[in-house]
Amino acid sequence: MTEITLTVNGRKVVEQVEPRLLLTDFLRHRLGLTGTHVGCEHGVCGSCTVRLDGVSVRACCLLAVQADGSTVETVESLAGDVLLSPLQATFKRHHALQCGFCTPGILIAADDLLSRGHPSREEIADMLSGHLCRCTGYAPIVAAIEEARDALSQGSEADG
Repeated sequence: MTEITLTVNGRKVVEQVEPRLLLTDFLRHRLGLTGTHVGCEHGVCGSCTVRLDGVSVRACCLLAVQADGSTVETVESLAGDVLLSPLQATFKRHHALQCGFCTPGILIAADDLLSRGHPSREEIADMLSGHLCRCTGYAPIVAAIEEARDALSQGSEADG
């Protein structure tokens, strides 16, 4: 067993883990954060996407011990004290989810993309190319992210 210390969704966590425990399994089974889904287990589908030290990563391709000393943000961190974050609300408005399996990973990746600027439609599509969705056809997801992007831009203009 190896002791790891990390911050998950703003909370310090100290746990003993097997060196071979995947970060997805640590988050889901040890911490009860079931929003991080396990799909392909090869980093292809994107359903396990979390932010590690501010960067979107595939949690199924990382061991929990690799996250030692890091900050991890899961989909559960997006809303904070409100029911839905603005990005989650746009997904609801645009019906950008159906079964919802891919949604947490896409939300984290989209939130990461939006935090870095004003992405074009092409940049949004490029980000989505790393996420498999079998239900929506991606158009409502793109529309939801564009609405969130535009709302963020308007908020920035109002602040400035």
